[in-house]
Amino acid sequence: MSAFPRGKAVPATALAALCLAATACTNSGSTGTGNTAAAGNNSAAAQQVASPTASAGPACTDQTYNGGVPQLNITDGKTIVGFSQSESTSNPFRATETASIEEQAKSLGVKLIERNANADVNAQNSQIEDMIAQGAQVLIVAPENSAGLGPALAEAKAKKIPVLTIDRTVTGTACSDFIAFIGSNFYGQAQIAADDLAQATGSTAKVAILSGTPGNNVSTDRTDGFTAELKAKYPNMTVVASQTANFDQTDGQKVMEQLLQAHPDINAVYAENDEMALGAIQAITAAGKTPGKDVKIVSIDGIQQAVQDVADGKVVADIETNPRFGPLAFQSLQNFYGTTGVQPKVIIKDNHFTDANAQTALNGGLVY
Repeated sequence: MSAFPRGKAVPATALAALCLAATACTNSGSTGTGNTAAAGNNSAAAQQVASPTASAGPACTDQTYNGGVPQLNITDGKTIVGFSQSESTSNPFRATETASIEEQAKSLGVKLIERNANADVNAQNSQIEDMIAQGAQVLIVAPENSAGLGPALAEAKAKKIPVLTIDRTVTGTACSDFIAFIGSNFYGQAQIAADDLAQATGSTAKVAILSGTPGNNVSTDRTDGFTAELKAKYPNMTVVASQTANFDQTDGQKVMEQLLQAHPDINAVYAENDEMALGAIQAITAAGKTPGKDVKIVSIDGIQQAVQDVADGKVVADIETNPRFGPLAFQSLQNFYGTTGVQPKVIIKDNHFTDANAQTALNGGLVY
């Protein structure tokens, strides 16, 4: 049940408490389903750094990066920034992330070159090299996987073109191969998911894990954090199956169908993103079971449909991964070319949607 009646205005105090990015959350008083945020609105629940940056390590600047790189003024109307998106914008996370980068670039007068790799790391390497050839002076990259961008990073490094990575890490050294990583605490997200699922099942369950695309830190951390939390705290929660569904809804449905056939006693599902959770819901329903009752589900990302499923009782909880990278990414570039610099890891705060606040978030436009 939601904290406030459906369709009622959300009290400003409640909205402020829910919004983790209070400095940029301006949708108070809004009702409806939150479609404005889905379009990538940078003023709705923009990212906020989770921890003091001073503790994260030495700051990286244009003078210390890769032996020094040419000085740029991000807001001079002349700077060319390349943005490499890893996956299709049919995924709400990718659509919101892309729109946020585009909106912030436009507001700053940045000339933006964009490419989308559509989940093909070889294509992403080629596209990054193409953007360099097209005149990109600095790059914002959402990596397809953590280890596969060596050729593109080497090309950028040789040409003294800095690379800022967002939402996934890359193999290499901060302030040498890339400026920094901006993103969520994926291990911590998984620990929260484990606690949520334990609470929903009375700490006794047969659990299926739908894991993300192999080869990137998001999948690794979200698996390791979840299983470590179960091992440390919940001995009666048994992982009976763990299989990749590639962060994809169709794969999520197919894999869940197979797992239910092989393990009909599954009563809990941990999906490492919402797309897979939506697929799992379809499979569970098709198997004659009721999501949220017969099979408890916890997911990560915070897309609108999944948060609605939390509000409707189909999903226990959803841990947000905030995709609105535009303001923080471009501020980080300004800091990089200024005196402040950028820490090697910039971890953002994420929301936690439960039955107590999901409808409030939907009404307030805080989902995407």
